[in-house]
Amino acid sequence: MPSGEYLRYVALGDSQTEGLGDGDDTIGLRGFADRLAEHLAAITPSFRYANLAVRGRVSAQVRREQLAPALALRPDLATVVAGVNDLLRPRFNAEEVAGHLEDMFAALTTAGAHVVTLTFPDVGKITPLARPLTSRVADLNDRIRAAAARHGVTVADTARHAVTGDPRLWSPDRLHAGPLGHERIAAAIAHAIGLPGSDDTWTLPLPPRTLPAGRHAVAAELRWAAAFLGPWLVRRLRNQSSGDGRTAKRSHLLPLNTAPLGPAGSGPRESP
Repeated sequence: MPSGEYLRYVALGDSQTEGLGDGDDTIGLRGFADRLAEHLAAITPSFRYANLAVRGRVSAQVRREQLAPALALRPDLATVVAGVNDLLRPRFNAEEVAGHLEDMFAALTTAGAHVVTLTFPDVGKITPLARPLTSRVADLNDRIRAAAARHGVTVADTARHAVTGDPRLWSPDRLHAGPLGHERIAAAIAHAIGLPGSDDTWTLPLPPRTLPAGRHAVAAELRWAAAFLGPWLVRRLRNQSSGDGRTAKRSHLLPLNTAPLGPAGSGPRESP
């Protein structure tokens, strides 16, 4: 839609789309999808937005739990961003993950939505301990690009720009974008779909900085491992997820300035 006048935006995904790293569960989460919705609402006053994402979901769960509700909302714009939780699993299968994403691309585009997705930065540049995952990320990104091309899906190809690996764009847990990172992701999507006022400034590097070295760098890695990696490993060993018991934060299409009423799924639903 060249004018950028989208009326119904639905976001599908995991914690990144839910907005973790940008706010918290006390003050509320914002995230790239909310930020993109703000841009869209400024263009079209009658715009409505739903966010079906739930933290901790792998790609198969996003397809199984969110695709049908998304289709029922009849979006003219949808973002599909998932796969990072799969990347972290020992039995990661890039072909299988890309297959779940492609199923969503196919269904949503067939239903008339303009679908947008992302590629992922090299996590080894954000977290040195994650360097063994670099080849997985590259493989998945290639498959995402190919699947998107087959279905006319727009790719905000953030992986191709070095700035997305700058740790300053990421939250302290190094798994979720921080406020600046979410801002850049929203800007990347706005630019990819040609929204008025968007440009490629999101690709610009941040100012140079001095990085910790020697024992200071080692100490920083140990603090991160104790605060974030350890608890994550414990959840994996217990077969637990950060999303257990959670539902979508915005399961119905509503004007952006309208907060959902009550627990997710219990508020009044506007007619599609």
